Amino acid sequence: MERLIFHIDVNSAFLSWESARRVKQGLQDLRDIPACIGGGPKKRTGIVVAKSIPAKKYGIQTGEPMAMAIRKCPELVIVKSDFELYIKCSRAFKEICASYAPVMESFSIDEVFLDMTGTSLIYPDPIQTAHEIKDKIKNELGFTVNVGISTNKLLAKMASDFEKPDKVHTLFPNEIPVKMWPLPVRDLLFLGKASEKKLTEAGMYTIGDMAHARETEIQVLLGKKAGHQLYRYACGIDDSPVKAQPEEAKGFSVETTFNDDIVSVDQVLPILLEQCDVVATRMRRKGKKCISVSVTFRTLDFKNKSHQTTLPNATDTTDEIYKKAKKLFTESWKGEPLRLIGVALTNLTDESFEQLSLFEDNEKKERNRKLDATMDAIRQKFGNDKITRASIMNSNSGIARKARAQMKNEDEKPE
Repeated sequence: MERLIFHIDVNSAFLSWESARRVKQGLQDLRDIPACIGGGPKKRTGIVVAKSIPAKKYGIQTGEPMAMAIRKCPELVIVKSDFELYIKCSRAFKEICASYAPVMESFSIDEVFLDMTGTSLIYPDPIQTAHEIKDKIKNELGFTVNVGISTNKLLAKMASDFEKPDKVHTLFPNEIPVKMWPLPVRDLLFLGKASEKKLTEAGMYTIGDMAHARETEIQVLLGKKAGHQLYRYACGIDDSPVKAQPEEAKGFSVETTFNDDIVSVDQVLPILLEQCDVVATRMRRKGKKCISVSVTFRTLDFKNKSHQTTLPNATDTTDEIYKKAKKLFTESWKGEPLRLIGVALTNLTDESFEQLSLFEDNEKKERNRKLDATMDAIRQKFGNDKITRASIMNSNSGIARKARAQMKNEDEKPE
């Protein structure tokens, strides 16, 4: 039986969700005016996280500094991010999608895959069904989506990225030569700027150019593994299943994008501690410990820099993780203005064995474990926002709201 896959993607999710709320409140729809999400409306600083179609017509781009966007469009309306709203809207969107399919995979906060294979008796016309889902979301929730339809996940996602907003598109295998191959190589899923540069320098400008080349040519340019995968994608081949349950986490991470430039260690360290507290709490809830800690930061050139260290023993204590993250950051940051910082815990284990050291304060480590356990218990019973560490009470990073929403979302997921 040939597979039937839908990919459903919210159009400019953060801006659409904020717009839907404002319309309900009788306010102007941000989608109809030059508007964006991100930064501070009063200070007019930060970066553009999402933009309206009218804003796009002024040349405003996602990720650019707010000051630059304002120069392009002085009347630009700026609205701050609201992560709790996004989680609420995401849940409502996914509930409607899940009601139509035997299997749904959450691909991100604003997109899902539906495996509609074998549903022809219930939904004999896939295109009509896609329109039904799209219109139901629009009518009940107040925002629009695109739906892509095909026989695999790759092609369905490529299809949903065609003309927006509020559209249904197909990209079946027989349509690849007309609909996909003429597209520039940068439009191929998971193909980044560095790969695009290598391909275009070799004379491959379209996805069709890649598909008609020899696989070995692509591998020479992009590497054996990446070349093999991207060559298959260019040919429209993707065997990956739609997974109802995500695989067990390989790590825990959190990132914060700043509305203003961060230029001092004193600004960074409370944020870093708060991040370590968030990821360590999430990890302990899953009964895991980590062996590796990494810190990532992004400067004004939008380039991420990551640094990682391996611990002598697996740990789940916030204090120990923070000390390693702090050391990584202070040793690698050269003082450039920051726009993002993140912490990741990887190489997870269930192992509880620990090699005690004569040179460490093991009593202090035990006190820290008990402190973490107490804070976890309070958060679990009364909510994530009921207790925080004194040293991060005055942090204005905005991560607390995002982290609380994220952990609340995890709490409500079935085990």
